[in-house]
Amino acid sequence: MTKFAYPAVRRDENHVDVLHGVPVKHRLELTHQSYRHLEDPDAPETKAFVEAQNSLFQGFIKDSAVLRGKIEAKLTEMYNYERFGVPFKKGDNYYYFHNSGLQPQSVLYTQKSVDATASVFFDSNKLSDDGTVSLSTYRFSEKGNLFAYALSASGSDWVKIHVREVGADKDLEEKPLEWAKFTGISWTHDEKGFFYNRYQAPSVSLDKAGTETDSAENQMVYYHRIGTSQSEDILIHKDASNPTHMFGVSVSDCGRYLILTVSESCDPKNLVYVADLQKQFGTNSVLGVPTFSPIVDKWEAEFSCIANEGTTFFFETTLNAPKKRILGFVEVVAETENPLDFNNVVDENKLVLVYLKDVKHVMKVYELHTGAFLNDIEMPSGSIIKGMSGNRKDTEMFYSFGSFVSPGITRHSIFRETSVKGFNSSIFEVKQVFYSSEDGTKIPMSVIEWHNPALLYAYGGFNISFFPLFFVAVANIRGGAEYGQEWYDSGVSKRSKTVLQTFSMLPYTKPERLQSTEDQWRTSRWCVCNQTPELFGLGIAEVGVMDLLRFHKFTIGSAWTSDYGNPDVKEDFEYALKISPLHNVDRNKKYPLYSGHGAGKSMQQIIEEASDKYTYLARVLNANYSD
Repeated sequence: MTKFAYPAVRRDENHVDVLHGVPVKHRLELTHQSYRHLEDPDAPETKAFVEAQNSLFQGFIKDSAVLRGKIEAKLTEMYNYERFGVPFKKGDNYYYFHNSGLQPQSVLYTQKSVDATASVFFDSNKLSDDGTVSLSTYRFSEKGNLFAYALSASGSDWVKIHVREVGADKDLEEKPLEWAKFTGISWTHDEKGFFYNRYQAPSVSLDKAGTETDSAENQMVYYHRIGTSQSEDILIHKDASNPTHMFGVSVSDCGRYLILTVSESCDPKNLVYVADLQKQFGTNSVLGVPTFSPIVDKWEAEFSCIANEGTTFFFETTLNAPKKRILGFVEVVAETENPLDFNNVVDENKLVLVYLKDVKHVMKVYELHTGAFLNDIEMPSGSIIKGMSGNRKDTEMFYSFGSFVSPGITRHSIFRETSVKGFNSSIFEVKQVFYSSEDGTKIPMSVIEWHNPALLYAYGGFNISFFPLFFVAVANIRGGAEYGQEWYDSGVSKRSKTVLQTFSMLPYTKPERLQSTEDQWRTSRWCVCNQTPELFGLGIAEVGVMDLLRFHKFTIGSAWTSDYGNPDVKEDFEYALKISPLHNVDRNKKYPLYSGHGAGKSMQQIIEEASDKYTYLARVLNANYSD
């Protein structure tokens, strides 16, 4: 293969970082410190560098234009299938998301009953010409009369929150709420307002929001009363002494209590505080700044409130239960041998729990107050729950499940099955295999049997489980939640060495046939590619965290120290320096070809970028196109 003439880039030889007494530049041949000027995304030099890199890639795939055209046509055909979200009920109406196939964003539909004709409730595709304005989050008020929704432009974390009446086609308020980020929306039950998270305005103008790299600090919780300006919103909580803390806020089932959770980082441990609105204000509303009382005041475990019965609050927790249990000050449902993945409370006292058993879901129903087992909910063997909805006040529940060869089935009293044109699941065989890591730990991996180049996906981070859903191969490496808290703990920070070893020991294909791709934990891929490049034919960098010495200084990076370690701590720094992808490029090794892309795209942009990726894959791996 022709050797690339990579674009020239200036190096600043005069800048040397000294971290914990170590002059980083002197320790390694190539260091990020030499390119510090590229940290400014708006600098002309940075823009020129990015344009040159993009030109290099486009030049590489230019000779494969015919192949790319075939791939894009096939991907367009394959993406063009109906997709249904899990239905849910709010007030007297049912809602669900639907995409006819190639719509840039899915559309929210409403219907009076599950059998009634549906109509469009909200279509974000009408908000931009290119389909890049998306519905980031939303929440209906308790009675279902009001709809608060947050819009993101071009994948930005910054959102604007709007409010409209159900049935109306325009917003209630003239201006949306601005500078909200990493936010939920939670209504008081009187439907007079809602809680949300925001930050101080950043260093850029509103039209450039999302392009800045400022560290996200000093998050605040506000209460917005409908019909008032944002300047009148009530500051509910902030903590200037802990600027990186992040907050979640919700209202209890009964509407009386405000529940505040506090997190230090992505580490699944949090504090919980409760405010009694009725006691403080004489109503289930907010008339001032509420006073919170602690329920959980130590960083011991993860606590997620799922329901309350008076002053008894029920939590899903890892406290003394790494695979999770349900706790209501007294234990309701004990920890089992399988991790508890998620839950729902319906029909007043029915507690629906979904467990992970070797990366497959099992659904069980218990009585909320006593924890008595009621029944199993049967699903096809090997299925994974994709979504579940239900309300404590309703007697019904919806859930959607899928697998490697099924894009999705939704169950209620009816079935909605997703089908893909030209896709025949019967020609594939899906296997779950276990292989041994260096320390002997058995690692599950789900694989579709097919004799072509393999697309390998792995996650292994942030206590998130990843399932065999319509992919090719998924390795459930440590750092996720597939086997509970201990599985997560064994794959993060200094223990991420086990993740790298596990990823490099995948025994299922040949290097020249293997493409690696990951999402949030894509950093591990590049650590492995640096250390063992002979294992991979190529890699695609999905917005990776490549500099493990400075990632925490930008945007929301400080929250990731739970998994990557904190470079400001000497012990974490010493480990990060050994594996940081940017600091461990070896000139004497031959690396697989890499490509990189970002997020926040419309359906057409997704197809175009996927076409680039598969064209790149085909050329590097010498793969032949076959209809």
